Amino acid sequence: MLLSLVVPVYREEKNIPEFIRRIRPILASITEDYELIFSMDPSPDRTEDVILEERAKDARIKLLKFSRRFGQPMASLAGMEYSRGDAVIVMDVDMQDPPELVHQMVAKWREGFDVVLPQRTQRTGEPWIKKLVAGTGYKVINKIADVRIPPNTGDFRLMSRRVVNEVVRLKESHGFLRGMVAVVGFKQFLLPFERPARFSGETNYNRFFGSLRIGFNGIFCFSTYALTLSTMFGFIIAGFSFLLMAIYLFYKLMGWPILWGNPTLVILISFLGGIQLISVGILGEYIGRIYEEVRARPRFIVDRAEGFKDK
Repeated sequence: MLLSLVVPVYREEKNIPEFIRRIRPILASITEDYELIFSMDPSPDRTEDVILEERAKDARIKLLKFSRRFGQPMASLAGMEYSRGDAVIVMDVDMQDPPELVHQMVAKWREGFDVVLPQRTQRTGEPWIKKLVAGTGYKVINKIADVRIPPNTGDFRLMSRRVVNEVVRLKESHGFLRGMVAVVGFKQFLLPFERPARFSGETNYNRFFGSLRIGFNGIFCFSTYALTLSTMFGFIIAGFSFLLMAIYLFYKLMGWPILWGNPTLVILISFLGGIQLISVGILGEYIGRIYEEVRARPRFIVDRAEGFKDK
């Protein structure tokens, strides 16, 4: 059995040595046949040097370095594409994805599960705004999306080789791994755990806007419900306008004075303008994603690959 670990990194020079120290005995207790793939955006610190120093000690440690920064989602997908393992685990290097869970994940895979998803029961060190956005996002996505994404799960997961092959074959440009794995399907298992705080340093991930971007990918890439909602609002507002017109006509025919004046017009125009901008924004989100898919640009460009003989 070959086990692959895919670890996207960017500015993580302080976390890598500790991560390797903790993960190495765990992997050794499972199998000696493993590969540890660091999938790296070009970093201004010594992240690359630290990885290469560790690789000099152990050839099972491998490096993918990209020509520019493509982001964590693409780094994860690149590592999956280059991996050779019968099972592939994607995890972060900052120890918020506890290395000790790997043993349990592999055990569940050996029981016959194709996807093992660690599910956070507690998120230590995360601000309330991120927890709120994440919780709301999962509820909205699962309410309207074509696939179900288990709440409180991240990219930290184990996937069998056939799941990895199918995810890579999707060729979608957004890199929303949670949704792509859900599209692929197969037998899944949820493994609850308490997520600890980072071992060292600050996250490279924007806590609010990053979570919002992920939520938008889940909504717009896996559902057309937002377009349906926009259409429904259009019909509701049109119906309201006809009702208002009938009320005005009734007042006119009865000879009654119409009390509504300038404030009413301002409110109605502002409301309609807001709805129109929201609708245009929804269309823009879908069109932008269509544009990204139609361009068919490579999802990542590898500048350096250390340890991959057949790539």
